[in-house]
Amino acid sequence: MINYTLKCANDHRFDSWFQSADAFDKLKAAGMVSCAVCGDTHVEKAMMAPRVRPARSAATQPQDTTPAPAPKTPSAPGPLSAPASPAEQALKELRTHVEANSDYVGKDFASEARAMHDGEAPERPIYGEAKVEEAKALIDDGVPVAPLPFNIGRKTN
Repeated sequence: MINYTLKCANDHRFDSWFQSADAFDKLKAAGMVSCAVCGDTHVEKAMMAPRVRPARSAATQPQDTTPAPAPKTPSAPGPLSAPASPAEQALKELRTHVEANSDYVGKDFASEARAMHDGEAPERPIYGEAKVEEAKALIDDGVPVAPLPFNIGRKTN
């Protein structure tokens, strides 16, 4: 897995994980990488500092064990469960709205969406999971679908 800092044409910056550099390139070419804030698909890699481990010799040197005083500035990060930015808050609200107003159909998403489009099932808001090939086939057939900007995270047991 690789973590990239990305930015859109509107200069919104956000982080995203990808399986590999090639996976990022393929998803970007397919138009499946979009801004977490505004949804713009003109996304590029932004400048970022690499995470570098210290040398082994530096890791074995004794370190000062005196605890550092806790920062008392208002810019100190809050709890990990709270949104860190307005964009994260918007994503949280979107997820809550989708889960409250849609039916989760799991891995049957592609077949359910196609059945509704063809008039074989009643129309209703749904969300679920689909393979990239299934999603592309739905789009090619004119079925209105869109990727969600968050992981579903449903438990299966």
